Amino acid sequence: MHMADALLSPAVGGALWAASSGAIAHCSAKVRRDLDDRKVPLMGVLGAFLFAAQMINFSIPGTGSSGHLGGGLLLTILLGPHAAFLTIASVLVVQALFFADGGLLALGCNIFNLGFFPAFVAYPCVYRKIAGDGPGRARITVAAIAAAVAGLQLGALSVVLETVSSGITSLPFSTFRRPQCSRSTSPSGSWKGS
Repeated sequence: MHMADALLSPAVGGALWAASSGAIAHCSAKVRRDLDDRKVPLMGVLGAFLFAAQMINFSIPGTGSSGHLGGGLLLTILLGPHAAFLTIASVLVVQALFFADGGLLALGCNIFNLGFFPAFVAYPCVYRKIAGDGPGRARITVAAIAAAVAGLQLGALSVVLETVSSGITSLPFSTFRRPQCSRSTSPSGSWKGS
């Protein structure tokens, strides 16, 4: 999901620019230190694929953001977290500068939301734990689905936290919590949610 500049205050946008810049510097140093000549062309090809896949997007009404296919987890599984984060960041920079997907103020947030969570949270904490060593097809499928959902939900939660922190959202944060069910029943005796 790409955020627009209008959803962010300069303080929040600047803070996420700094966080994303630090992550890019760290990943660049790590990839340079562990450089594998076979990985560089793969980063380019997968970056082009992700770029094309992310161009298919849809507007999320009333939010000022858009949703699209996210390939962060796929890149992380194929390239490793550091190279995947750099590839995602490169794609997002091109999209922001040439295709107006997000803005310059929101670029740090978009890199963090679409790159950090799949590469450094969903992959090691969900995918690797479920897939384990020498996994079969079923375990890989379950691990990929669970990690993709986790990365997506963390990115969406981050968008909510960033807009609430910016004071831009018209909804209070409590609106985003899970609805509660009451024990009231309908005349037929079935349960009704409130």
